[in-house]
Amino acid sequence: MNYRNFSYILIFLFFNNCTTGALNQKKIVYNLDKKFNNKGFALIYNDKLLKNKLVSKKIDQRSLLIFQKNLKKNTTVKITNILNNKTLIAKVSDNSKYPLFNNSVITSRIAKELELDVKEPYIEITSIPENSIFVAKRSKTFAEEKQIATKAPVESIIIKDINKDKDDIVKTKFNKKFSYSIKVADFYFNKTALLMVNRIKDETKAKEPKIQKLSYNKYRVYLGPFNNINSLQNSFNTINILEFENIEIIKND
Repeated sequence: MNYRNFSYILIFLFFNNCTTGALNQKKIVYNLDKKFNNKGFALIYNDKLLKNKLVSKKIDQRSLLIFQKNLKKNTTVKITNILNNKTLIAKVSDNSKYPLFNNSVITSRIAKELELDVKEPYIEITSIPENSIFVAKRSKTFAEEKQIATKAPVESIIIKDINKDKDDIVKTKFNKKFSYSIKVADFYFNKTALLMVNRIKDETKAKEPKIQKLSYNKYRVYLGPFNNINSLQNSFNTINILEFENIEIIKND
């Protein structure tokens, strides 16, 4: 009898250890895969923003630091200028208040490194897990991208370099067509997407939310398209009363 009880205990401990191991494995995979990703318009910091209380804290213009309200301090992020594919590595600074429409506040150094169009500072922010192996390199455009970029129209953009007495003129190539949509959320089922559309109609003043079928099990609820920054920002601010965690702005092809 005692031997039978002992056997039961051994079997229980064996399965318990297996389950714990499986859970731990799942947890590790989950942490590696759980990345924050957001596409939207950055706010390029200057002291006037602080003076006018559009941001609540100062940021060093020479740094590779950003304000990002969804990420904790010291999170490492990759920032991509979506219009020319230039990237760099930055870190999240202290929490700061800034307009809901913007997905981050960045320094003029970052804007210059990425050759951002100051009138259309459209970027993607991707968090980099702490346990990932990542080598930070100076932002660059590959040869193939340069060949494509040479076919695009050229704009001269003046960005103030605080380390110099005069302005540098940065030539940036980008598509002049302004056309964006607001991605509210993606769903597995069309029925769930319809419920979200009805909620948007009932609880906000947003006009004509739509559903796009991306695949057999992926349905996107979105607003747009918008052909100017003012209408895009107004609709974005309208939808924010629903307090979704990660609303994105998507550039239309």
